[in-house]
Amino acid sequence: MSEALPAEEPERYDYGDRVRVTRNVRNDGTYPGKEIGDLLIRRGSVGNVIEMGTFLQDQVIYTVHFLDDGVMVGCRAEELIPAEAEWNPSQFEFRDKVLASMDLVINGEMIAQKGDEAEVIKVLRELKPIQYHVRFPGRTLQVPEQCLMSMPQKESDV
Repeated sequence: MSEALPAEEPERYDYGDRVRVTRNVRNDGTYPGKEIGDLLIRRGSVGNVIEMGTFLQDQVIYTVHFLDDGVMVGCRAEELIPAEAEWNPSQFEFRDKVLASMDLVINGEMIAQKGDEAEVIKVLRELKPIQYHVRFPGRTLQVPEQCLMSMPQKESDV
């Protein structure tokens, strides 16, 4: 019988630590004066931890003050890295709708055609070049960034 591996502990931060947020933070309805879904902080922004608390008794939430943006938001440990840690910015992030920028073929089998729609389900930022887990209809693939392109904006989004 094999032993279960312990879950990787997320980084712990203290008051005053400089941290970088690894994903865009949008208003979930708890930020006053902004609409739900409004962008609060762009991924890659650096701020300082000013408080640590818990949510639902088991989730550690850090209040981070992004001085340059004049915003304080709550972030989970897995959304933060130390400010001095290497940062590998990505073009896309979780839940972004993307298109294949070329035909994707595995062992001679066409998996996705150029222009096929997909959704990013994970950013593999630690890889160089950055890669993504992308959900195409009926299949999830690990795809390098250069194989994807942004969805054109609809007139209603402009």
